[in-house]
Amino acid sequence: MDWMSATEIAERVRTGSLTARAVVDHTLERIAAQNPRLNAFTLVTAERACQKATQVDQLVATGHDPGPLAGVPFAVKNLFDIQGEVTLAGSKINRDLPPALQDSTLVRRLSAAGAILVGALNMGEYAYDFTGENLHYGASRNPHDLSRMTGGSSGGSGSAVAGGLVPLALGSDTNGSIRVPSSLCGIFGLKPTYGRLSRGGSFPFCPSLDHVGPMARSAQDLALAYDALQGPDDRDAALVRRSVEPVGTLTTELDSNLRIAVLGGYFAQQGTDAARRALQRVADALGVKSTIEIPEVAAARAAAYVVTNAESSALHLPNLRTRPHDYDPDVRDRMLAGALLPATAYLQAQRVRAHFQKIVADVLTRHDILLAPATPMTAPSIGQKTMVLGGEEMLVRPHLGLYTQPFSFIGLPVVVVPVQLPDSLPIGVQVIAGPWQEARALQVARVLEDRGFVSPIPYF
Repeated sequence: MDWMSATEIAERVRTGSLTARAVVDHTLERIAAQNPRLNAFTLVTAERACQKATQVDQLVATGHDPGPLAGVPFAVKNLFDIQGEVTLAGSKINRDLPPALQDSTLVRRLSAAGAILVGALNMGEYAYDFTGENLHYGASRNPHDLSRMTGGSSGGSGSAVAGGLVPLALGSDTNGSIRVPSSLCGIFGLKPTYGRLSRGGSFPFCPSLDHVGPMARSAQDLALAYDALQGPDDRDAALVRRSVEPVGTLTTELDSNLRIAVLGGYFAQQGTDAARRALQRVADALGVKSTIEIPEVAAARAAAYVVTNAESSALHLPNLRTRPHDYDPDVRDRMLAGALLPATAYLQAQRVRAHFQKIVADVLTRHDILLAPATPMTAPSIGQKTMVLGGEEMLVRPHLGLYTQPFSFIGLPVVVVPVQLPDSLPIGVQVIAGPWQEARALQVARVLEDRGFVSPIPYF
């Protein structure tokens, strides 16, 4: 049951061949046994999970529909509100907040679909992290090598899914925080279009860049969760009022008219051999021969940093003034630097953003799917401060997002697919689509999975 997909669990619970309570009992036992090694969970909601499992089983027994995610255990990055619990957002300061009065919108939607919340997951402090390390709660650990990073900031989510603790988790992605841990932990992750899924009841980091989405061990599980998560919500002002567009069951056929290109130039520079080989493996699987370059990517990434620093520091300015020593010094210093940015820098960064969005929109008139590495390397060691990329020594923490930041900056939907290379830790490839084309990216991911070129990598 440790590696059973969300899709299979839901099917078996709905038909009565497996009870939700059996699934939950096994999951809680698994968490108790493995979490001391992985440090993925900061909270286990055992009582709530058992009560929900009983409700699901009662619905099945009485012939009622328990929902498309019936009995599926899930956990959430600890910046999502859970009713009756304090929303930590990976911080020390938030411990002083009162418990949440209600579940976040996405927790409520998964629960309404029959899924069962089993806890909250470790993360980088206030989501300002690419490593999965946390000064207050310890580093989440990569199931493939406990001495390695999970990536961040949704590190606990990556560890929990890759480690067989839950088949489904929620994360957030501002500059790559779903995609980096999905890459380093060897799982699938979806960063949807900006404004597609509600952030209602989740602790903000950088409002104009924050996305939320699912992480799972198959493309179909991502699609199943994504369908349940869609819908309008007054709690998120950035949510775009679009009708729900369900993906449904993904096929294993690739549209012959789909125009796919590999991104070169910036995306071929600085990455390790593993990143290049993983990208080539995916391109070969899809029969892609075309390589293109997008201009001004480096400028867009630099502008993304300015926006991130400015907006995050504005949110935290009161605590930066009164409780600076309660922050991780690395997080605090980045936010303080953002507080010192002149308004002209922020405005210029937003101009770069609009300009880059037009550049990429033009590219997407000629191509339906773009392929790029997800991370420049496989998982670094926990505590590692620098790495060598392209012959140059670079800081690990900011540069794990080298390839992810440009696409969250302009809000495009991206699916990360996991690739296992011989004698290597897992590493991911980004499948990038145009705005509101999540289904197209998920379909490509499913085709790659069916052809055996990508798969979640069990650590056991």
